[in-house]
Amino acid sequence: MIKNLVVSVAAGAALGLTVLPAAAQEFPTKPVTFVVPFAAGGPTDIVARSLAAAMEKPLGGTIIVENKPGAGGTIAAADVARATADGYRLLVHHIGMSTQPSLYRKLSYNSITDFQPITLINDVPMTIVTKADFPAKDFKELISYVQKNADKITLANAGIGAASHLCGLMLMSALDRQLTPVPYKGTAPALTDLMGGQVDLMCDQTTNTTQQIKSGKIKAYAVTSAERLATFPDVPTAKESGLPSLQIGIWHALYAPKGTPKAVVDKLVAAAQTALADPGLQKRFAELGAVTYPKDQQTPEAVATKLKAEIAQWEPIIKKAGVYAD
Repeated sequence: MIKNLVVSVAAGAALGLTVLPAAAQEFPTKPVTFVVPFAAGGPTDIVARSLAAAMEKPLGGTIIVENKPGAGGTIAAADVARATADGYRLLVHHIGMSTQPSLYRKLSYNSITDFQPITLINDVPMTIVTKADFPAKDFKELISYVQKNADKITLANAGIGAASHLCGLMLMSALDRQLTPVPYKGTAPALTDLMGGQVDLMCDQTTNTTQQIKSGKIKAYAVTSAERLATFPDVPTAKESGLPSLQIGIWHALYAPKGTPKAVVDKLVAAAQTALADPGLQKRFAELGAVTYPKDQQTPEAVATKLKAEIAQWEPIIKKAGVYAD
Protein backbone atom coordinates (compact mmCIF):
# COMPACT_ATOMS: atom_id res chain seq x y z
CA MET A 1 0.00 0.00 0.00
CA ILE A 2 2.79 2.41 0.93
CA LYS A 3 4.60 1.48 -2.29
CA ASN A 4 1.45 2.24 -4.33
CA LEU A 5 1.02 5.60 -2.57
CA VAL A 6 4.61 6.56 -3.32
CA VAL A 7 4.17 5.57 -6.96
CA SER A 8 0.92 7.58 -7.16
CA VAL A 9 2.50 10.70 -5.68
CA ALA A 10 5.54 10.34 -7.90
CA ALA A 11 3.35 9.91 -10.96
CA GLY A 12 1.38 13.02 -10.08
CA ALA A 13 4.58 15.02 -9.64
CA ALA A 14 5.89 13.77 -12.97
CA LEU A 15 2.71 15.00 -14.68
CA GLY A 16 3.00 18.39 -13.00
CA LEU A 17 -0.11 17.83 -10.88
CA THR A 18 -0.72 19.09 -7.37
CA VAL A 19 -1.43 16.19 -5.05
CA LEU A 20 -3.97 17.42 -2.49
CA PRO A 21 -5.20 15.76 0.69
CA ALA A 22 -8.36 13.73 0.04
CA ALA A 23 -10.50 16.06 2.17
CA ALA A 24 -9.38 19.09 0.17
CA GLN A 25 -9.91 17.29 -3.14
CA GLU A 26 -13.46 16.35 -2.19
CA PHE A 27 -14.46 19.68 -0.57
CA PRO A 28 -17.31 20.37 -0.28
CA THR A 29 -19.01 17.08 0.55
CA LYS A 30 -21.79 18.74 2.57
CA PRO A 31 -23.45 22.17 2.66
CA VAL A 32 -21.30 25.18 3.50
CA THR A 33 -22.80 27.69 5.93
CA PHE A 34 -22.44 31.47 5.70
CA VAL A 35 -22.99 32.91 9.20
CA VAL A 36 -24.40 36.46 9.12
CA PRO A 37 -24.13 38.61 12.29
CA PHE A 38 -27.38 40.45 11.63
CA ALA A 39 -31.07 39.75 11.10
CA ALA A 40 -32.53 38.43 7.87
CA GLY A 41 -33.46 41.09 5.35
CA GLY A 42 -30.77 43.56 6.40
CA PRO A 43 -27.97 44.83 4.13
CA THR A 44 -25.34 42.29 5.22
CA ASP A 45 -27.86 39.47 4.97
CA ILE A 46 -28.75 40.52 1.41
CA VAL A 47 -25.06 40.64 0.47
CA ALA A 48 -24.46 37.19 1.98
CA ARG A 49 -27.46 35.57 0.28
CA SER A 50 -26.60 37.12 -3.08
CA LEU A 51 -23.01 35.88 -2.86
CA ALA A 52 -24.10 32.43 -1.65
CA ALA A 53 -26.43 31.96 -4.61
CA ALA A 54 -23.71 32.97 -7.08
CA MET A 55 -21.01 30.85 -5.41
CA GLU A 56 -22.84 27.52 -5.31
CA LYS A 57 -22.15 26.55 -8.92
CA PRO A 58 -18.42 27.36 -9.03
CA LEU A 59 -17.93 25.80 -5.59
CA GLY A 60 -19.87 22.69 -6.54
CA GLY A 61 -22.02 22.56 -3.44
CA THR A 62 -24.91 24.03 -1.48
CA ILE A 63 -24.43 27.18 0.62
CA ILE A 64 -26.79 27.85 3.52
CA VAL A 65 -27.15 31.29 5.14
CA GLU A 66 -27.59 31.30 8.93
CA ASN A 67 -28.50 34.52 10.73
CA LYS A 68 -26.95 34.84 14.16
CA PRO A 69 -27.65 38.42 15.30
CA GLY A 70 -26.77 40.04 18.60
CA ALA A 71 -24.13 42.08 20.43
CA GLY A 72 -23.21 44.17 17.40
CA GLY A 73 -22.13 41.15 15.39
CA THR A 74 -19.76 39.72 17.97
CA ILE A 75 -21.86 36.60 18.68
CA ALA A 76 -21.62 35.41 15.08
CA ALA A 77 -17.94 36.28 14.81
CA ALA A 78 -17.15 34.35 18.00
CA ASP A 79 -19.14 31.39 16.69
CA VAL A 80 -17.09 31.14 13.50
CA ALA A 81 -13.80 31.78 15.33
CA ARG A 82 -14.54 28.68 17.45
CA ALA A 83 -15.79 26.55 14.55
CA THR A 84 -13.89 23.60 13.11
CA ALA A 85 -11.38 24.92 10.58
CA ASP A 86 -12.56 22.86 7.63
CA GLY A 87 -14.20 25.47 5.39
CA TYR A 88 -17.79 24.50 6.16
CA ARG A 89 -18.63 27.36 8.52
CA LEU A 90 -17.75 30.84 7.23
CA LEU A 91 -18.45 34.41 8.32
CA VAL A 92 -19.81 37.21 6.15
CA HIS A 93 -19.20 40.42 8.07
CA HIS A 94 -18.97 44.12 7.40
CA ILE A 95 -16.78 46.95 8.69
CA GLY A 96 -17.64 45.81 12.21
CA MET A 97 -14.70 43.41 12.10
CA SER A 98 -12.42 46.44 12.23
CA THR A 99 -14.36 48.48 14.81
CA GLN A 100 -15.18 45.75 17.34
CA PRO A 101 -11.63 45.64 18.76
CA SER A 102 -12.05 49.28 19.84
CA LEU A 103 -15.76 49.27 20.63
CA TYR A 104 -15.76 46.26 22.95
CA ARG A 105 -13.74 46.09 26.14
CA LYS A 106 -13.79 42.30 26.06
CA LEU A 107 -13.87 40.11 22.96
CA SER A 108 -13.54 36.34 22.99
CA TYR A 109 -11.69 36.45 19.67
CA ASN A 110 -9.11 38.52 17.81
CA SER A 111 -10.27 39.92 14.47
CA ILE A 112 -6.82 39.47 12.94
CA THR A 113 -5.39 36.29 14.44
CA ASP A 114 -8.49 34.10 14.82
CA PHE A 115 -9.71 34.20 11.22
CA GLN A 116 -8.51 33.15 7.80
CA PRO A 117 -9.57 35.85 5.32
CA ILE A 118 -11.07 34.66 2.03
CA THR A 119 -12.10 37.68 -0.07
CA LEU A 120 -13.32 41.25 -0.05
CA ILE A 121 -16.89 41.31 -1.39
CA ASN A 122 -18.20 44.83 -1.87
CA ASP A 123 -18.36 48.34 -0.49
CA VAL A 124 -21.63 50.14 0.27
CA PRO A 125 -21.51 53.97 0.46
CA MET A 126 -23.34 55.96 3.10
CA THR A 127 -25.82 58.79 2.77
CA ILE A 128 -26.18 61.74 5.13
CA VAL A 129 -29.91 62.26 5.48
CA THR A 130 -32.31 64.36 7.54
CA LYS A 131 -36.01 64.64 8.22
CA ALA A 132 -37.87 66.09 5.24
CA ASP A 133 -38.38 69.57 6.71
CA PHE A 134 -34.82 70.15 7.91
CA PRO A 135 -34.01 73.85 7.24
CA ALA A 136 -30.61 73.54 5.49
CA LYS A 137 -30.79 73.81 1.68
CA ASP A 138 -27.57 71.93 0.84
CA PHE A 139 -24.72 70.11 2.55
CA LYS A 140 -22.55 73.19 3.06
CA GLU A 141 -25.49 74.87 4.75
CA LEU A 142 -26.09 71.71 6.77
CA ILE A 143 -22.48 71.75 8.00
CA SER A 144 -22.83 75.38 9.09
CA TYR A 145 -26.18 74.75 10.77
CA VAL A 146 -24.90 71.72 12.68
CA GLN A 147 -21.78 73.51 13.86
CA LYS A 148 -23.87 76.36 15.24
CA ASN A 149 -26.64 74.23 16.74
CA ALA A 150 -24.89 71.01 17.70
CA ASP A 151 -26.46 70.81 21.16
CA LYS A 152 -29.97 70.92 19.66
CA ILE A 153 -29.54 68.25 16.98
CA THR A 154 -30.39 64.58 17.43
CA LEU A 155 -28.45 61.94 15.50
CA ALA A 156 -30.20 58.59 15.06
CA ASN A 157 -28.43 55.25 14.75
CA ALA A 158 -29.35 51.58 14.68
CA GLY A 159 -27.35 50.70 17.81
CA ILE A 160 -23.73 50.43 18.91
CA GLY A 161 -21.56 49.00 16.16
CA ALA A 162 -24.19 49.47 13.44
CA ALA A 163 -23.15 51.14 10.19
CA SER A 164 -25.19 54.22 11.05
CA HIS A 165 -23.50 54.45 14.45
CA LEU A 166 -20.02 54.25 12.93
CA CYS A 167 -20.82 56.80 10.25
CA GLY A 168 -22.29 59.08 12.89
CA LEU A 169 -19.07 58.90 14.90
CA MET A 170 -17.05 59.80 11.82
CA LEU A 171 -19.42 62.66 10.98
CA MET A 172 -19.07 64.15 14.47
CA SER A 173 -15.31 63.73 14.28
CA ALA A 174 -15.18 65.50 10.91
CA LEU A 175 -17.36 68.35 12.21
CA ASP A 176 -15.60 68.42 15.59
CA ARG A 177 -18.99 68.64 17.24
CA GLN A 178 -20.87 66.37 19.64
CA LEU A 179 -24.48 65.80 18.64
CA THR A 180 -27.10 64.04 20.75
CA PRO A 181 -27.10 60.37 19.76
CA VAL A 182 -30.39 58.48 19.72
CA PRO A 183 -29.78 54.72 19.48
CA TYR A 184 -32.46 52.35 18.23
CA LYS A 185 -32.78 48.58 18.07
CA GLY A 186 -32.32 48.45 14.34
CA THR A 187 -32.41 50.58 11.21
CA ALA A 188 -36.16 50.31 10.57
CA PRO A 189 -37.32 52.09 13.75
CA ALA A 190 -34.58 54.71 13.37
CA LEU A 191 -35.67 55.54 9.83
CA THR A 192 -39.32 55.51 10.88
CA ASP A 193 -38.67 58.21 13.47
CA LEU A 194 -36.52 60.17 11.03
CA MET A 195 -39.36 60.15 8.51
CA GLY A 196 -41.76 61.14 11.28
CA GLY A 197 -39.57 64.04 12.34
CA GLN A 198 -38.86 62.72 15.84
CA VAL A 199 -35.09 62.86 15.15
CA ASP A 200 -33.12 65.22 12.92
CA LEU A 201 -30.21 63.49 11.28
CA MET A 202 -28.86 60.09 10.31
CA CYS A 203 -26.00 58.62 8.30
CA ASP A 204 -26.77 55.22 6.83
CA GLN A 205 -26.17 52.86 3.92
CA THR A 206 -27.72 53.37 0.51
CA THR A 207 -29.25 49.91 0.92
CA ASN A 208 -31.42 51.35 3.69
CA THR A 209 -32.09 54.91 2.54
CA THR A 210 -32.49 54.85 -1.26
CA GLN A 211 -36.23 54.16 -1.31
CA GLN A 212 -37.02 56.79 1.31
CA ILE A 213 -34.86 59.40 -0.43
CA LYS A 214 -36.49 58.79 -3.80
CA SER A 215 -39.95 58.98 -2.25
CA GLY A 216 -39.13 62.33 -0.64
CA LYS A 217 -39.74 61.06 2.89
CA ILE A 218 -36.23 62.10 3.92
CA LYS A 219 -33.66 64.52 2.45
CA ALA A 220 -30.22 63.47 1.20
CA TYR A 221 -27.41 65.99 1.60
CA ALA A 222 -24.28 64.04 0.72
CA VAL A 223 -22.79 60.63 0.01
CA THR A 224 -19.60 59.38 1.62
CA SER A 225 -18.12 57.77 -1.50
CA ALA A 226 -15.13 59.15 -3.42
CA GLU A 227 -17.39 59.98 -6.38
CA ARG A 228 -21.06 60.78 -6.86
CA LEU A 229 -23.39 57.82 -7.20
CA ALA A 230 -25.26 57.02 -10.38
CA THR A 231 -28.32 56.43 -8.19
CA PHE A 232 -28.18 60.01 -6.88
CA PRO A 233 -26.25 62.06 -9.46
CA ASP A 234 -27.40 65.36 -7.95
CA VAL A 235 -26.26 64.53 -4.43
CA PRO A 236 -22.67 65.74 -3.84
CA THR A 237 -19.94 63.85 -2.06
CA ALA A 238 -18.95 64.98 1.42
CA LYS A 239 -15.46 65.66 0.06
CA GLU A 240 -16.58 68.14 -2.59
CA SER A 241 -18.81 69.86 -0.05
CA GLY A 242 -16.06 70.63 2.43
CA LEU A 243 -15.56 67.48 4.54
CA PRO A 244 -12.75 65.55 2.80
CA SER A 245 -12.17 63.32 5.83
CA LEU A 246 -15.73 61.99 5.70
CA GLN A 247 -15.21 59.06 3.38
CA ILE A 248 -16.63 55.81 4.65
CA GLY A 249 -17.98 52.71 2.99
CA ILE A 250 -19.47 49.68 4.68
CA TRP A 251 -17.24 46.98 3.26
CA HIS A 252 -18.01 43.29 3.44
CA ALA A 253 -15.64 40.34 3.48
CA LEU A 254 -15.73 36.56 3.79
CA TYR A 255 -13.78 34.77 6.53
CA ALA A 256 -13.04 31.20 7.62
CA PRO A 257 -11.68 30.04 11.00
CA LYS A 258 -7.91 30.28 11.39
CA GLY A 259 -6.19 27.05 10.39
CA THR A 260 -8.47 26.21 7.47
CA PRO A 261 -6.38 24.13 5.02
CA LYS A 262 -4.83 26.17 2.22
CA ALA A 263 -6.29 23.89 -0.45
CA VAL A 264 -9.79 24.56 0.92
CA VAL A 265 -9.10 28.29 1.16
CA ASP A 266 -7.91 28.30 -2.45
CA LYS A 267 -11.15 26.60 -3.56
CA LEU A 268 -13.24 29.14 -1.67
CA VAL A 269 -11.26 32.06 -3.10
CA ALA A 270 -11.59 30.74 -6.66
CA ALA A 271 -15.34 30.17 -6.27
CA ALA A 272 -15.85 33.64 -4.76
CA GLN A 273 -13.90 35.31 -7.56
CA THR A 274 -16.00 33.52 -10.18
CA ALA A 275 -19.20 34.52 -8.37
CA LEU A 276 -18.15 38.16 -8.00
CA ALA A 277 -17.51 38.34 -11.75
CA ASP A 278 -21.03 37.11 -12.51
CA PRO A 279 -23.06 39.85 -14.29
CA GLY A 280 -26.18 38.91 -12.35
CA LEU A 281 -24.47 39.38 -9.01
CA GLN A 282 -22.85 42.65 -10.11
CA LYS A 283 -26.26 43.95 -11.22
CA ARG A 284 -27.76 42.97 -7.86
CA PHE A 285 -25.03 44.78 -5.96
CA ALA A 286 -25.39 47.85 -8.20
CA GLU A 287 -29.09 48.00 -7.37
CA LEU A 288 -28.07 48.22 -3.71
CA GLY A 289 -25.64 51.03 -4.48
CA ALA A 290 -22.74 48.67 -3.70
CA VAL A 291 -19.46 48.49 -5.58
CA THR A 292 -17.78 45.10 -6.11
CA TYR A 293 -14.06 45.00 -5.36
CA PRO A 294 -11.78 44.37 -8.37
CA LYS A 295 -10.32 40.88 -8.77
CA ASP A 296 -6.87 41.82 -7.47
CA GLN A 297 -8.53 42.68 -4.13
CA GLN A 298 -10.60 39.52 -3.97
CA THR A 299 -7.82 37.76 -2.08
CA PRO A 300 -6.98 36.79 1.52
CA GLU A 301 -4.03 39.18 1.45
CA ALA A 302 -6.23 42.12 0.46
CA VAL A 303 -8.68 41.39 3.29
CA ALA A 304 -5.86 41.19 5.85
CA THR A 305 -4.33 44.46 4.65
CA LYS A 306 -7.65 46.33 4.71
CA LEU A 307 -8.64 44.92 8.09
CA LYS A 308 -5.41 46.08 9.74
CA ALA A 309 -5.64 49.54 8.14
CA GLU A 310 -9.27 49.99 9.19
CA ILE A 311 -8.60 48.92 12.77
CA ALA A 312 -5.89 51.60 12.94
CA GLN A 313 -8.21 54.21 11.41
CA TRP A 314 -11.16 53.58 13.70
CA GLU A 315 -9.33 53.24 17.01
CA PRO A 316 -8.72 56.99 17.56
CA ILE A 317 -12.22 57.93 16.36
CA ILE A 318 -13.91 55.53 18.78
CA LYS A 319 -11.53 56.46 21.59
CA LYS A 320 -12.29 60.16 21.08
CA ALA A 321 -16.03 59.47 21.15
CA GLY A 322 -15.66 57.50 24.37
CA VAL A 323 -18.18 54.88 23.23
CA TYR A 324 -17.67 51.38 24.55
CA ALA A 325 -19.72 48.23 24.94
CA ASP A 326 -19.22 45.36 27.35
